[in-house]
Amino acid sequence: METAAATARGDAGPAAGTAAPGGPATALPPKPRTAPQDTGPLRRSARRIGARTAALRAPRLDPYWTAAFLFVAYAVISLSRYRTMGTASWDLGIFEQAVRGYAHLRAPIVDLKGPGSNILGDHFSPVLIVLAPFYRLVPSAMTLLTAQAALFALSALPVTRAAARHLGRGRGLAVGLAYGLSWGVQKAVDFDFHEIAFALPLIAFALEAVLRGRWRAAVCWAAPLVLVKEDLGVTAAVIGVLVLIRSRRAVPLAVALVAFGVTATAVTLGVIIPGFNGSGSYDYWTKLSGDGAGGPVIPFDTAVRTLLWIVLPTTGLLALRSPLLLVALPTVGWRFLSHEPHYWGIDWHYSAVLMPVVFLALVDALPRARTAARPWLRSYALHLPAAVLSAALALTCTLPLSRLTEAATYRVPPDVTAAERLLERIPDGATVEADIRPLSRLTGRTRVFWIGDTRGISPDYVAVQLRDGRTPQQALADAAHRHPGSTYVPAGEAAGLAVFHRTSAR
Repeated sequence: METAAATARGDAGPAAGTAAPGGPATALPPKPRTAPQDTGPLRRSARRIGARTAALRAPRLDPYWTAAFLFVAYAVISLSRYRTMGTASWDLGIFEQAVRGYAHLRAPIVDLKGPGSNILGDHFSPVLIVLAPFYRLVPSAMTLLTAQAALFALSALPVTRAAARHLGRGRGLAVGLAYGLSWGVQKAVDFDFHEIAFALPLIAFALEAVLRGRWRAAVCWAAPLVLVKEDLGVTAAVIGVLVLIRSRRAVPLAVALVAFGVTATAVTLGVIIPGFNGSGSYDYWTKLSGDGAGGPVIPFDTAVRTLLWIVLPTTGLLALRSPLLLVALPTVGWRFLSHEPHYWGIDWHYSAVLMPVVFLALVDALPRARTAARPWLRSYALHLPAAVLSAALALTCTLPLSRLTEAATYRVPPDVTAAERLLERIPDGATVEADIRPLSRLTGRTRVFWIGDTRGISPDYVAVQLRDGRTPQQALADAAHRHPGSTYVPAGEAAGLAVFHRTSAR
């Protein structure tokens, strides 16, 4: 009965204490508790870091990372070439003189094309004025080279983005990188600066808009091509034809772009360039007509090799299945119709504007090929993105970007330092007659003429390379012969360069 009563009262009995049977109950001492550690901030910090890392790996950022990587690669190659005085032609000096004129709110006078020559009378490229503010801040040829690297890299963004949208992330990255490493772009990067750097992103964004069916955007991206170079108005017109093929709803826009591109080209070639040209004509007609004497014609095997280079390692010929390839026809056409052999091959910068065309044509053709009835074509299309990237990487071993792996790329040889010190003796604002190697160090601060084309002006200084065994005495005699009314004396010699200073003139 006592036990039942205890249970009813809820007494715990011996289990509730330490009392021995028959002894008084004693409470157990409380078990010590460890204060819980506050891991909340650490966990929140880890989550934030993880979220940021995941955000950086997001597929939507792939085109931007690709463009950033290519910009660094292009800029390093271009600037390293400049630092080592490896300038390939006089074009860098020509464009620096033009941009320098714009930067100082003057006409784009290019004395390298002849004293007082306006570049708008040679090629119509008013888009160069975009670089004027940057050049005013950093007046150097390196500003132009950096801008070109940025523009080339920017063109990879729409190519990579369109490829990822149509092919998936992995294959899209493969095509984007293959474009950035393509031989046409690399050769343009290696050949100093040219105005066509602006054309690549304009064409790439325009064709990406075509693939997305954004007709107004395509027209807006294509129209400024008429400001890049006189022949690109026809390219803009062909993009208009492409819009017309793709959409009946955009007929007014397409027709307007075709009319605008063709009219702009005609006005530029027939009115604007002759108006700025001292001869009242367009000098490059002779490269198409051969001065009426016929001139050399592109050999058939050369044409075939060039065409295969354009579409085989870049697209595995699959770009031929896309109407986007029509956009390449104006550039290929004028090059092959020309009597100038330099235009026929794969050297220099002439093929750069074709690269966004062929790669976006590949992006357009691949989805249809992957669903083709022929099994071999489906398999070919499935593996082609990896193949074109492999081809680009393999070719890079013999192309300019391979120099990124060479230690010499990042070193300035002592003879270059000596040559720069010699050229620094020429004061700012002086008139200088120069050839290729020294002129890119002088066009930013002096008035530079091309050697042998001063048209009666006796320059204050003459800076020339001593090539083919020429001695300083021979170079001095040549300077005296070119300027018979002036007397020149040696001002210094270093690293294969000789500088002469004019002491008197009649």
